[in-house]
Parts: sequence; structure tokens; C-alpha cells
Amino acid sequence: MTDSVFAFGLGIGTHNSQHQWLEVFFANPVLAPPAELVAAITASDNNTPLSREQLSELEKSLAAAGETAQAQLAAQLVASEAPVVAVVLHADTPPATVPEAYLKLHLLSHRLVKPHHTDLQGLFSTLPNVAWTSEGAIDIAELPARQLAARLRGDVLEVSCVDKFPKMTNYVVPGGVRIAHTARVRLGAYLGEGTTIMHEGFVNFNAGTEGPGMIEGRISAGVMVGSGSDLGGGCSTMGTLSGGGNIIISVGKECLIGANAGIGIPLGDRCTVEAGLFVTAGTRVALHDADGQPVATVKARELAGQSGLLFRRNSSTGAVECLTNRSAVELNAELHAHN
Repeated sequence: MTDSVFAFGLGIGTHNSQHQWLEVFFANPVLAPPAELVAAITASDNNTPLSREQLSELEKSLAAAGETAQAQLAAQLVASEAPVVAVVLHADTPPATVPEAYLKLHLLSHRLVKPHHTDLQGLFSTLPNVAWTSEGAIDIAELPARQLAARLRGDVLEVSCVDKFPKMTNYVVPGGVRIAHTARVRLGAYLGEGTTIMHEGFVNFNAGTEGPGMIEGRISAGVMVGSGSDLGGGCSTMGTLSGGGNIIISVGKECLIGANAGIGIPLGDRCTVEAGLFVTAGTRVALHDADGQPVATVKARELAGQSGLLFRRNSSTGAVECLTNRSAVELNAELHAHN
């Protein structure tokens, strides 16, 4: 085994009746593990469950290497009735197994890597579609039998959703955040400290916030929102998965996207998009100078990433205009101190 490893995790998960992985929980994933930890790990194919004997040996090796936290975790997992797997990612390559995919999603939600800083190519084809229920993850094909079994016991099997991604808070709750409706934040979201996700807010995987921030709109896959920004109720950010686009959308610091507005271009710092206005890359925008006089008309993509802009719609002509934004958004510090 090489001395350089991208990430490591001991995970406990769920199999279907065919002994295929449905999901994996990593309590303490490690990015760039130290050489001592790497040396203590025996061979792993990142997919085959470890036996109790293998876990016991791993615990001893980790303890001897001084890796106390990982040794304690291995000791706890020895008694598990659920399958346990050790995942070693030697390099930041696309996930090839379900445990590898889940480890990468955990790295994001644990704030160990930021969106776009780990290779997730092929993630959708690797992850199975799962019924997330009151009894945990269930294979879709096995769901009817499990529902009947619950009824025969006098119970109801609650199916909260059917998806490839579980909600983040069943796996990771990062410190210093508030999430009003946990089902609206997927595992693989990155939420910086001070982030508030209101009931209508949504954060996809490989997306998130630097924090602090107020999110009442949609953060699509691949979108990162800078510190001090506010996404108003019902607003939207176009992700790189939408419409085959490849532009990386982002929102800078101290920006405001108004209620029911949206963007299809990256914003720089201190930008405002007025309520109800959706600015796509092809939107024709009338530029105004510091005196409010029109000077040119461009497509919005030409303004991508620029700071200090105010996008609005002229109520008389309906034209989209862009002016210099003379004010920055200031969030209420008390609201975003989630201690």
C-alpha cells in the first residue's frame, strides 16, 4: 500500500437480500489519513464486508499505531449485526462502489472537502435507488414484502422518499447550522457554520454554503453560495446538471437573490437580483452607467462573475437592466450564531 491515500473510512451499512449495498454510514471519515493509519490497514477492496476477526485485528493494528479514535470505532463495530466495510481511497478517482460513493458524500457533509473538490463522476450510476423508510433503507424490489410484513405485525411501514440520496441529517449534522426541514438537504451537501436553511430551502449534493447565510431558495447541484448571502423564498440557482449546461454557477459574498428570482450565471460579490427576475446566460441586459443612463446591451453571460451588480426589470418597458449595486447585504448576526 502506498503512503499517500486520499481518504479512509470505516462504515456500517445496509444490504439487500442479494448482499448488495444499499447505503453506508461513516461515523468518522478521514481525509488524507496519516501514514501510521494507512500502515495499520490491511488489504481492502472497498466493497466486501469485514468479518469480526478482521475487525478485531484491525482494531489492534490501529491501537498499536496510535490511532485511538479509529481503533475505538473498530471496537464498537465488532459487535455489529449489520455489514461493516473499510474503504481506502488511494486517489481522488470516481467512485466505483456504493461504499466509495457514500464515503465521498460524507467527506462533503463533514466539511472535509468542498463542492467541486472531489471527483464524483459516475456517482448516479453507482448509487442504487432506495426506499428510505421508518425501518431504514430497503431495496425497491423488496419493499412490497416488507410493507406486508409490517401490516401483519399491526404496523405501518412509513416510506419517506424513494431516491438515490438520503437526507443529510440521518448521517451528518454539521455544527453551527439550522435546518427547518431536514428532508430538503441531501447527503453530500456542504453547509458552512452559520447557515440557516428555512422550510422552503433546498440544498443538493456537491453544493452548499460557505456560511453564514440565509437560504429560503434552491441551491442546485454544483452551486456554492458565499458568506453573508441571502437566497429569498422560492428563488432558484441553475445547476450544472440542468439542461446539459457546463457553466459552474456560484453566488459570491453578500449577495441577495430575491423571492422567486433565479440565476443561470455565476454572481460575484455584493450582487442583487430583484424579486421575480430570472437571469439566464442568454438574457439580454441593458447596462446603465453610474448616472443611470443606458450605455450598452449585452447578454448576461458577459457579466458572469462580476461584482457589485444590481439586476432589475424596468416596470415600464419590461427590459432587464443592470446597474451598480450601491449597497451590500448585511445578515443579522444574532440569527446566524447557531451555538
